[in-house]
Amino acid sequence: MRLTLPEGDSCTVALYGAQVLSWITGDGVERLYTSPRAVFDGHAAIRGGTPICWPQFNQRGALAKHGFARNLPWAVESAEAAAATLVLRDSEATRRVWPHVFRLRLRVALRPRQLRIALEVHNSDAAPWTFAAALHTYLRVDDIAQARLEGLRGANRWDAVRDDRHVEAAEALRFDGGEFDSVYAAPAQPLRLVQPATTLQIAQSASCTETVVWNPGASLAGRLADLPGDGWRHMLCVEAARIDENVLLQPGADWQGWQHLTVL
Repeated sequence: MRLTLPEGDSCTVALYGAQVLSWITGDGVERLYTSPRAVFDGHAAIRGGTPICWPQFNQRGALAKHGFARNLPWAVESAEAAAATLVLRDSEATRRVWPHVFRLRLRVALRPRQLRIALEVHNSDAAPWTFAAALHTYLRVDDIAQARLEGLRGANRWDAVRDDRHVEAAEALRFDGGEFDSVYAAPAQPLRLVQPATTLQIAQSASCTETVVWNPGASLAGRLADLPGDGWRHMLCVEAARIDENVLLQPGADWQGWQHLTVL
């Protein structure tokens, strides 16, 4: 699907995984990163854009990495020029690996220099169940060495590379070519991804209690078949997440988490 605005902004969404693959603002600049080596075979996860991690994050559970929502076809529930809603419901295939009844909705809305992605989870079952979720957004950067992420100073941090927990002391995060993989307690204020040519504001819902920041660095990127060797230089994942404590959702109840991106 392709969403467009008269101002020239556009957004491309794959029905496979309900994954936003591209967001181009009216000045013609691509704001998301999708790997030129991404696999589009209807089976593998697509490297880039905004994958939906659900009902599991990473390998924190018995399911395949990041769950199954990103590896299934979604249906279009509604579509307009600048907004669309996609839906995924439980099926025989999902119940074989996760025995619950559910409905997911992803709402993508485009405005001039803004993109909003919202995930709604509904428990259609007769009993409560738990889940984790993340909008695993790959943001495009011109050069990671010249980019900095502001707004996480003072946040509790788990550095997954070093398995170290501490309070973030840096005024701005910078990236030196090594792997960066950290889970932060989400701050109340939006973050700012600052580059020489532009600044991107990144806001997320209070229901997403964590912010994940990831860049594979040179060494790991070289081992990822669906990422070019220099791909790490042009991307930074900043993810709206609910992963440290799973959501307990009662029958008939809803949960929503969103991420809102604004080019300043």
